[in-house]
Amino acid sequence: MKVLTAVLGIALVLSACSRDEPETVAQVGPGNVCGDPALFGETIGTVEGAGACGVEGAVRLTSVSGVTLSTPATINCSTAMALKTWVEDGVRPTVGDTGGGVESLRVVAHYACRSRNNQSGARLSEHSFGNAIDIAGIGLADGSEMTVLTGWNGQYATQLRQMWQAACGPFGTVLGPEADRHHRDHFHFDTADYRSGSYCR
Repeated sequence: MKVLTAVLGIALVLSACSRDEPETVAQVGPGNVCGDPALFGETIGTVEGAGACGVEGAVRLTSVSGVTLSTPATINCSTAMALKTWVEDGVRPTVGDTGGGVESLRVVAHYACRSRNNQSGARLSEHSFGNAIDIAGIGLADGSEMTVLTGWNGQYATQLRQMWQAACGPFGTVLGPEADRHHRDHFHFDTADYRSGSYCR
């Protein structure tokens, strides 16, 4: 009886492992956040900042829909949800099988209490409220990267432009290399709600 039970147990495990379900990957960090199983990281809550800076309902995001963030991003859930939409509807289908598919996003900015483009006297950046995230590259499974700085007018020009365009809608502001010199090497995405529609440059 013990032998039969052991055999049946092994069969059940093998059956469970052979189901046609996608592997769960890139689940780094403590757990799911924002009530969405595609968003993985840690719930922080309120982040206090100097003056008007700070984030309500902040999370430290580590992966989105199985795509790892190069560094954990402190943002709010609205921005995290917009990033998820972009990854699923813009990044994955655009990258396709190139380099084995998308594996990571290189994050170069998230929450920081600072002025726009770090310019003295300028208005506070949306980064100051957890509404923004900056992406400089799309990491591929083969170890290569679609880099905004070198790829925008290079090897990945078409794909990077398609990804930039796909962000218009999920995000309120989308800036890239053609916006100004401050964004020549990354995409700036934010969910500022003071605009009537998306602003994309």
